Amino acid sequence: MELHQDLPPLMALRAFEAVARHLSFIKAAEELSVTQSAISHQVHKLEQSLNQPLFIRRTRAIDLTPAGERYYRKIQPALASIAAATRELRGDEQQPITLRIGLLASFGTLWLAPRLAGFNARHPQIHVELLPSVQLADVSAGEVDLAIRYGKGGWPRVQARRFMAEKLTPVCSPAFKAQGVDKGPLLMAKSHQPFEWIDWSARNAVDLAHYPSVMLHDYNIVVEAAVAGQGIAMGRQHLIERRLKEGALVEAFDTPPFTGEIGYWLVTPERPPSDAAQCFAQWLSDIADT
Repeated sequence: MELHQDLPPLMALRAFEAVARHLSFIKAAEELSVTQSAISHQVHKLEQSLNQPLFIRRTRAIDLTPAGERYYRKIQPALASIAAATRELRGDEQQPITLRIGLLASFGTLWLAPRLAGFNARHPQIHVELLPSVQLADVSAGEVDLAIRYGKGGWPRVQARRFMAEKLTPVCSPAFKAQGVDKGPLLMAKSHQPFEWIDWSARNAVDLAHYPSVMLHDYNIVVEAAVAGQGIAMGRQHLIERRLKEGALVEAFDTPPFTGEIGYWLVTPERPPSDAAQCFAQWLSDIADT
C-alpha cells in the first residue's frame, strides 16, 4: 500500500496538533496565522478522514476525546521530528524557541532568576518567558508550557513532580525578636490554605490560635515586611537564604527546621512535553538544592 494513501493533509495535522496542544481553536488560529473558521474546517476534515470525533466541544472549553488523545500522542513526536529535520537541513536548528513558564513572583525573583543564566548558557536557542501570577496558570489549557508550583501536589489534569523540597522555620527581624514574639502577628502570603503554619504548628505542638495574622499579596511582600520588623514570616529556606546570611532575618522560635510534603513542583500537561520543556525539566533537576 502506498504511504500517501494513509496520510491526511499536512494542514489538517498542523491544525489538529495546535488545537490539541492549546486546547483552544482561538490560540491555534493565532499561532498558525489563519482564521478560527479555517482551523475548525481543517479539524473537521481530519475527523471526517478518521471517521470519528477528536474533540469534545463544550460551551467555553474543549477537550480531547480518548481517540483524539491517543492520536495526538502518536503524531506530535512525528511532527516534532519533521520540524527538527527541516530546521537542520535549512541550517537554522538554533532558531529561538519561546518557553512560557507560570510561577509565583517570589520564586522567580528569589530563586530562579539568579540561576537562569545557567540555563540560557546551556540552551541559548530557548527563550524563557516567566509569567508570574498569584493565580495558578492553566497548564492543561496551554496558557503556559509548564509551571512551577509551591505546595503539596495533587493538582488535577496535569502531571506534577516535586523537584525540590522546602525547609520551613518561622523568622523575623532581630529587633522584632528582641521585643518579643509572643503576640505575633503572623505574616502570610495569599493562599487557598495556610498549610505552612498548619503543618509547622502540628509538628512542633505550638498553639497559634491567639496569634493574629496579616494576609499579604505574595511572599516577596511577606519577606520584606518581616525584614522591616512587621511580624513573623514562615521562612522558606531556599528563598530567604541571603536574608539569613545577612542577618536581616533570624529564627523566631527555638524549633528545628521543618521538612514535610511541601516543596516546589514542576507541572506539565498530561500530553507529551515539548523538547524545550524537557530541557528545562532536566536543568531544574540538575540544579535543585544548589
